[in-house]
Amino acid sequence: MVMWIAVLSLTFLGLALGTLLGVAARYLAVEENPLEAELQALLPGSQCGQCGFVGCAQAAAALARGEAAATLCPPGGRAVAEAIAARLGIKIDLSAVQDDGPLLAFVAEEICTGCCRCSKVCPTDAIIGAAKQIHNVIREACTGCGACVERCPTEAIGLLPVPVTVPHWIWPKPAIT
Repeated sequence: MVMWIAVLSLTFLGLALGTLLGVAARYLAVEENPLEAELQALLPGSQCGQCGFVGCAQAAAALARGEAAATLCPPGGRAVAEAIAARLGIKIDLSAVQDDGPLLAFVAEEICTGCCRCSKVCPTDAIIGAAKQIHNVIREACTGCGACVERCPTEAIGLLPVPVTVPHWIWPKPAIT
C-alpha cells in the first residue's frame, strides 16, 4: 500500500510539474527573428571567432540588425558574402575579400612539442594529441579557421588547401570567351 502511494504521488507530481513547464514555455517564449535563423544557416557554423563575434549565432544577429558587414566571415569567403548580401538585399564590394578556397590545418610532426595550446583553441576539436606527444589534425572536423596556427609557439601548424580527391573534387568553371 505504501508503495502505491509513493508511485501515485510521484506520478501526480510529474504531471503537475510537466504541465507547469508546458504553460511556462508557451507564455514565456521569446520571439526570434526569422532573418537571424536564415543568416545563421548561411554561415559555415565553425564558431571560430574570426569575424569578431563569439559564434555564428551572434554574427547572424549582428548582420540582421545591420551592425556588421556582409563580408565578416573569412572562412566563408566570397560565396558566403555573396549569399548574405543577396539575402539582405544589399550590394557589396568583394575586392577586399580573400578567397583562398577551403583550407585544412596540418602539423609538422618534426617540430611539434606537444604543448596542447593548439587543441585548446580549436573550435571544432579537430586537433588530437596528449601533452608532450605529437598532435595531429582530424581532416573531416577541421574548418580551416587558423586559430591553431596563431597559437602554436613552434610554428608547427600551418594551413594548406584541401587536396583534390574524389570527395572534394569540383567541376571547374568554363572559361568565358
